[in-house]
Amino acid sequence: MRKVFKLLLIWLVFITGSEGYAQSKMRIVCVGNSITFGSGLKDRARESYPAQLQALLGVDFEVLNFGVSGATMLKKGNKPYWKTPEYQQVLSSRPDLVFIKLGTNDSKQINRKEMASFVTDYKDMVHSFQGLATKPKVVLLLPVKAFSDTQFGISGTYMKDSLIAMVQKVAYDERLEIIDLYSLFADKESLLGDKIHPNAVGDGFIAERLRSFVLQKNKPSKDLSSKIKTPLKRSSFNGYEQLNFSFKGHDARIVSPKRVAKGMPWVWRARFFGHEPQTDVALLERGFHIVYCDVAELFGNAEAIGVWNDFYQALQKMGLAKKAVMEGMSRGGVYVYNWAAANPDKVACVYADNPVLDLKSWPGGKGKGPGSKENWAAFLKAYGYANDAEAADFKGSPMDQISAIVKGKYPMLHVCGDLDEVVPMAENSLPFAEKIKAAGGDIQLIHKPAGKHHPHSLPNPQPIVDFILKATGY
Repeated sequence: MRKVFKLLLIWLVFITGSEGYAQSKMRIVCVGNSITFGSGLKDRARESYPAQLQALLGVDFEVLNFGVSGATMLKKGNKPYWKTPEYQQVLSSRPDLVFIKLGTNDSKQINRKEMASFVTDYKDMVHSFQGLATKPKVVLLLPVKAFSDTQFGISGTYMKDSLIAMVQKVAYDERLEIIDLYSLFADKESLLGDKIHPNAVGDGFIAERLRSFVLQKNKPSKDLSSKIKTPLKRSSFNGYEQLNFSFKGHDARIVSPKRVAKGMPWVWRARFFGHEPQTDVALLERGFHIVYCDVAELFGNAEAIGVWNDFYQALQKMGLAKKAVMEGMSRGGVYVYNWAAANPDKVACVYADNPVLDLKSWPGGKGKGPGSKENWAAFLKAYGYANDAEAADFKGSPMDQISAIVKGKYPMLHVCGDLDEVVPMAENSLPFAEKIKAAGGDIQLIHKPAGKHHPHSLPNPQPIVDFILKATGY
């Protein structure tokens, strides 16, 4: 019996590797710099984001912190992560999941001369992890926003203008998932006492975002290109694959997540595709598709709605969810609400940002706003009016379709600059919200007290993302 037991032990060692046991916990490895290490924290063993992630995930997971203060991704940087004992420890750690958060120190002036190698070096590190026996998933983390260009030699401006795009290129080229920590900290300067390193509360935000990612129930993304019958081009949208094609003569785009949420939820972006994309990026991380079909400049007329109806049917054949998240910035508000009024059963929610809701206000300029003569002329043409007198009784704005809009019983969120000088709130979102509420609709406004028409969105889109996730059941 003892001989049999001994043979079983030898067999177990053979099939499970040199450690001699089957790995029962999911092992998560955090590769990074001083922020990962926990520099500046009173108790890094409990307050660093890897430690807090371990506490959040519990006993079924093992989170290892291999952060190195000052480390660079660059092999020829002033302190390459490649040459540290921690890198070797990662290679021998048998990881199931690797989070890479490097790049902050590469922004230093001393490293700029080597930046031509950043993408290649990054890919080499990814490959070194992917080639391990455990075949771990590798996930890239965008650097936390730095609120200084001089502290510790780190440049927040260089990260924003140059380095982030390089990390996104790696994610696109290698088809890797990517998590945007940069936007997560865009409104959290108070949590970075030295302008660079988050405090324990800030690390808690990182840990919670990673916890949500780890536990997220998605499935692999599908290639939708076979469903598109016209020539198409592939390109990168902030690290995600974007399909560019023509739909009935209109510019159309579909951006796919790396992992698709159950039911294939999606966001329908109206106008100004790619402008202030942080909400779209955050939802891509969570498994949503982003779609676009340009019907400019038809101002939500019957032709525009007809094209969108056909595009919606094409998206349904691709398997996207029945109900769409409608996203409209500025004049995009007219497009999303006019389509929603015609298709109330196809809308999950509406997120509108400084939206045009009365075309007489903009581009008409019939109130306090300046309007736009060029766009007003386009509006007259789109609706078949010869002059202003004929358009005086126009009733095709969202403001005029309250009963049709509330019929869908979907929630609405407006993000508005109180000082919007182009699309005055007093002529658009404020009276619109009053009418919606009076009709029994569900609408909320996020005010930016000193905000003007630009910039749109929020630097950290979390309130918008939370609204959409709640509205769609995710």
